[in-house]
Amino acid sequence: MAHEVDERVDAYIDALPEWQQAICREVRELLHEADPEIVETIKRTVQPYFVLEGNVAALLAAKNHVTVFLYDGGLAPDPDRIITGGHGNETGRQISIRRGEPINRPAMIALFRAIVADNRAGGWRKLKKAAGST
Repeated sequence: MAHEVDERVDAYIDALPEWQQAICREVRELLHEADPEIVETIKRTVQPYFVLEGNVAALLAAKNHVTVFLYDGGLAPDPDRIITGGHGNETGRQISIRRGEPINRPAMIALFRAIVADNRAGGWRKLKKAAGST
């Protein structure tokens, strides 16, 4: 891996069932592929976050799925319709991935890159304000 890993993120993933570990590791890989400057950290005591000039994504393992939270303010385009929830949410949306479901790698990378681009442009809040929406 060319990016720096956070051992606390490793610990979070390693404690999960094998199928959730595989999903989290693949999403983590895609985040770093989307932009190698993304930094891993832990927020809210145990939750893995991936940040670059603001939050990009976070992981949360639930009983029957893994949730990838996207901090995009609803701005990142989703032409492949991989976002499964949070439509209309002011802060972000989410992708729920269940056991055995394939991950649309190109679509997920495109989403992550769009969020990073918005972060680098000042963040989704600034972009929405500039566009005249609240």
